[in-house]
This record gives sequence, structure tokens and C-alpha cells, in this order.
Amino acid sequence: MTTSNYLVILLKILGSLALLIYGMKVMSEALQKMAGSQLRHILGAMTTNRFTGMLTGTFITCAVQSSSATTVMTVSFVNAGLLTLGQAISVIMGANIGTTLTAWIMSLGYNVDLTMAVFPAFFVGIMLIYSKRRRYIGDFLFGIAFLFFALVLLSTAGKELDLEHNPEAVHFFSSFDTGSHFTILVFLLIGTLITCVVQSSAAVMAITIMLCSTGVLPIYLGIALVMGENIGTTATANLAALGANTQARRAAFAHLLFNVFGVTWVMLLFYPFVNMVCSLVGYDPAGSASAAQKAVQLPIVLAAFHTCFNVTNTFVLIWFIPQMEKAVCWIIKSKDSKEDEDFRLRFIQVGIMKTPELSVFEAQKEIESFAERIQRMFGMVRELLGIKNAEAFGKLYERIEKYEGISDNMEIEIAKYLDQVSNAHLSDDTKGKIRVMLREISEIESIGDSCYNIARTLHRKLTNKEEFTEGQYDNIHQMFELTDDALTQMNTLLTGHREKMDAQRSLNIENEINSFRDQLKTENINDVDNHQYTYGIGTMYMDIIQECEKLGDYVINVVEARMGLKQNV
Repeated sequence: MTTSNYLVILLKILGSLALLIYGMKVMSEALQKMAGSQLRHILGAMTTNRFTGMLTGTFITCAVQSSSATTVMTVSFVNAGLLTLGQAISVIMGANIGTTLTAWIMSLGYNVDLTMAVFPAFFVGIMLIYSKRRRYIGDFLFGIAFLFFALVLLSTAGKELDLEHNPEAVHFFSSFDTGSHFTILVFLLIGTLITCVVQSSAAVMAITIMLCSTGVLPIYLGIALVMGENIGTTATANLAALGANTQARRAAFAHLLFNVFGVTWVMLLFYPFVNMVCSLVGYDPAGSASAAQKAVQLPIVLAAFHTCFNVTNTFVLIWFIPQMEKAVCWIIKSKDSKEDEDFRLRFIQVGIMKTPELSVFEAQKEIESFAERIQRMFGMVRELLGIKNAEAFGKLYERIEKYEGISDNMEIEIAKYLDQVSNAHLSDDTKGKIRVMLREISEIESIGDSCYNIARTLHRKLTNKEEFTEGQYDNIHQMFELTDDALTQMNTLLTGHREKMDAQRSLNIENEINSFRDQLKTENINDVDNHQYTYGIGTMYMDIIQECEKLGDYVINVVEARMGLKQNV
């Protein structure tokens, strides 16, 4: 065979791998879209103990055919505080079991000619894609058709390579001592590196199956690549956790620790364990099986090893989740608990593969954090009212100014993130959620502007050496109390389930704010006419009252957006 022939076959293999990765991606995303928010609810509800958590991780990974999707989702939930570290570890263990289904699907693709099923799947899929109600089923059919078509192409390319009759290839692979732990370790590291680079354990598994089925790659070396793939696949979750909080980084690290521990004990018992798996399948590593027998048996051996490895590892470690939790907490120390007054998104993690459903969930958690931060800002404004010392006033005023800058940045960054999410193929329900969120962040940022305007008025009062009367202070404190109640109720509605919430409380507070503003406006005119205080101090006093009323309007707009009510005019 000439060099040009080998080049053509290499290009076929690379193209087939790209098709396989794309098919896995399309299939996984379609399954997640079909499941919608149910996956999130299942993950949040079915993790009451380590065993239900493990079963949940297995079920979700089998359902979406992506352990990376499950682990990224789990890390996001830990970041949001919806899962504890112990619950996350059990889910990740289950995800490792669930991902073994992918290996069995691939072994099926190598052993059964699915060409006749692939093309009808493409045909039916393209018709369903243009159907609004069934387009996700069409995406799924396209994804699985691409996956099986890629496996058929890889199998064909492997046969065309005819490596078993290539003296150079046979000599190259036979030069490795399969009885040496060092050789096994080298191939394990190669499998880890390749998986980290291509970010697809499925691609590495497909290449391993192809090389083993041709007969040139000994089964021991193939299994070493599979073990390396188990470590390499943890890179996705650890990348997802880079910008997350301490608990999320610990959850991702626990995934790595789990697989490294499994690989370590398998390395100690490597040959007896592999021989045991081979005997289960009926394959003799030392025997002289024909090429046809190897093509049938070795993909099954690899899938069986992958399953036995992950199931055994989970069975051993599930009893030691508390100890694993302590270990990762010791390795990844928590930061000093200081008030976070630097701009940083807590829940949104850009650049990691996620479905729109998970992205929208993260944005919602970020909006809740935004609203809580704004209420803290209003608390500072209330505190500012009672400060007489110029130095202390200046320090707190600077903090409020900083919060105003943070507020502007958070609005821009959340809006940019939602804009990126909206570029994806979204359902009408998800599009509606994004529109609501864009309105919410605009109104919350306006609340921050009102807080800053009140602080500026108080700063002007201090600079001009003016002073409110005792009655004015009482009225401002009363208005501040009503405004803080409105903000508290807004945050309660943002963090709860919309179906269980009642906006009437917020509407009642808004009516109280409006009525009190009107009352104070009339009283202010009379007090200025009666020379109880100057027109200038009366103007600053009403500026604060009016700004609180405007702030209340913004709060109602957030509540109405959240509850799906008609916009406040």
C-alpha cells in the first residue's frame, strides 16, 4: 500500500472521528432538550442519600449519553448551593457507571452492520427537524445516525488499513512489552493526554476499539488506553469549576480523585483483573484467535472492562464518600470569608458546553445574587443616613459608589451571557424566560441607580452642612422601612417557584409607598410655607422620598416580570 493510500485512510479516520464527536454532541443535546427542566428537578430531588445519588447520576448519564454533561451539571448545582459536596460525589460516581453504556453502543456498532438503519434514520430525522413539536426527536435521530455512521466508517477504515498484514505496524506494537507495568503506565498516560486534548472519551474509545479489532494492538495496551480515558474525561468538570466557588472545585476534584484511585488499584491487580474480565467474555489474551474472532470479541472485552472497572470502583468507594469529602476539603482549602465587594459572577461559567436549560438556570441564580447584592447596597444607604462623622461617611459613600459600578457591570455581563444563550436553538419557553430575565436585570440595575441617587443627595446635604428636622428623619426612616420590605419581598419572589408565590404583598407595599409619598409631598409644601425648614432642605428631603418611590416602581416591575404579569405603566 502506497503512502498516498495511507494518507487517504488517515483522513477518513480523522473525518469519522469528527463525525462521531459531532453525533455524540447532537444526540446528547437533543436528549437534554427533550428532558428539559426535568433533569434539573430529578438531580435536585433524587439525591437524598449516597445510593439514590449514585442511581440518579447513572440514570441521567444513560439518558443524555454524556458523563461530561452530568458532571458539568453537577458542578453547576454545587456552585449554586443546590447539592452538597457529598451528594455531588455520589452523582459523579453514578455518571461513571452511566457512561459505560456508550462503550457498549460502540461495540455494537463495530459488531453489527448498521448501515441500513443509518440512512432511514437520516431521512426520518430531517422530516422531524422541520416539525416544531418533534424537532428534538429529529435531532436525536440525526445524532445517533451520525454516531453509527461514524462507527461504520471507522470499522471500514480499520479494515482498509489491514494493519495485521503490515510488518512495520505489527513490529511497532509487538515491540512493547505487554507484561511490563511500565508499558501499561505509558499507554495509560497516552490515553489520558489524548482524551484531555480532544475532550471526548468516546473518540478515544472508538480509536482503541478500531486498533484492537484489527489485531495489532494487544488487549492489555487497549485497556490501558481505556483507563487513561477515564482520567482524561475528568478534565471537562475541572475546567467547568475553574471560575466556580470552592465547593464546586472540590466536586470536580473529587471526580478526578475517584478515577485516579480506581486506576491505582487496577494497576496493582492489572493482569488478574483483566484476565478475569476476558474470561467473562470468553476471550483468551494468550490464545491465537483469528482476525475475525478478534474483530468480534475485543470490542466486547473493552466495553466489559469499562463496565467492570467503573462498577467495582463505585462499589468500593461509595462507602467512603465522607472520607473523600474530607480529603478534597483538605486539599482544596476554603478562602477567607470576607464580604465580596469585587465584581465577579458567581454562578455563570462561560466557555463550558451546557444546554440552554442549564444556562438559563445559571443566569437565574446570578440574577438572584444580583438582587441580593442590590438590597445590601440599600442597607448601606440606610446606614449612611445616620452617620454624622465626615470620615466615616466618606468611607461608606465610597463603598456605595463601588456597588454602583458592580451593578452596572453585572447587568452588562448577564445580558451578554443571555445574548449568547439566545443564539442557540431554543424552545419558545426558553426564549420567553430569557426575555423576562433581560427585563429583570434592567430593572434591578435601575434600583441600584436609585440607591446611588439617594446616597448622592445625602452627600450633598453633608457637604452643604444642612440638617433634616427630627420629623423629616422619622419620615425618611419610615419610607426606608417600606422600601426595604419591598426589596425583601422581591428577593423572596425571585428565589421561589413562581406557581407558589403571590405578588399581592408586593403590590400592597407599593400602594403604601405611593400613598406615603403623596402625604409627605403635601406636608412638605405646608412646612416650607410655614418656615419650619428652608426650601433647600425641603428639596433634598423630597428628592430622597421621590427616589424611594421610584425604587418601589422598579421593584414592582421586577416582580411583575417574574410573575408574568402585565408591565407596570
